[in-house]
Amino acid sequence: MIAALSLALLGSCSDGSDNPKTTNTMTSQAESSQSPQQPTQPPPPSTVEPAASPVALQISVLEERDHDPEAFTQGLEFDDGRLYESRGRNGESGISEIDPRDGSVLRWMPLADEYFGEGVTIVGDSLIQLTWLAGKAFVYDIESFEVTGSFDYEGQGWGLCFDGVRLVMSDGSSSLTMRDPETFSIIGSVPVRLDGSGVASLNELECVNGKVYANIWQTDTIVEINPATGDVTAVIDASGLLDDADRAGADVLNGIAYDEASGAFLLTGKLWPSMFVVVFEPS
Repeated sequence: MIAALSLALLGSCSDGSDNPKTTNTMTSQAESSQSPQQPTQPPPPSTVEPAASPVALQISVLEERDHDPEAFTQGLEFDDGRLYESRGRNGESGISEIDPRDGSVLRWMPLADEYFGEGVTIVGDSLIQLTWLAGKAFVYDIESFEVTGSFDYEGQGWGLCFDGVRLVMSDGSSSLTMRDPETFSIIGSVPVRLDGSGVASLNELECVNGKVYANIWQTDTIVEINPATGDVTAVIDASGLLDDADRAGADVLNGIAYDEASGAFLLTGKLWPSMFVVVFEPS
């Protein structure tokens, strides 16, 4: 199961730098005429432990709830029982608080038409929302939705989560970038790998109990990542949530929110008419 998913997820991440350098194994005549060398000591054993094989997981649906089918969901985040959603598309982007029971919009703050909203997370009393191509993240007061600041960054913005110490950000590549929550400056990065190869198109993120969950853009797959090493520790098959009728008008899976109170995840997607309370279990 994992092997099949691995082939489907591997990005075009291998280049010449990943290949061992070729060496000339020809021995010159002068070298061959030398007396045999003294035996050398064997190299010490490696102290680097190989990454454990990722676990294959599937979803178990506990409940299906309504979701606004007009919402181009780019980020989903719980905070103390309240649910926040970032929407995308120029002219339709913004930040909202939605009712976690039925997806109805309780509060809404639009972005200017020039911005395409992306991932969102919560740090203290603030929401931080990425934009796709503008290189700007907006900071909102969580109670008033007033914009209290912004950060500039290079490259694209896709997903964002907060692990309690640092921000973790994706840009559609196979790497995660760690940022200071106060300054948004880069404090580290890690390549994400599955069975030794990079996993591209990391999108929406959710930080949970020392792990990072990322949905893979344009797939029904979520990966669980160890952010210290970049190793994928679990591959989650999230297919089959929408029936054929609902999928016809929907876009891709793109919303992961963890409800600490219940220990369950809430999943939805762009233009999805439903969101799903799920747990992950062995396949």
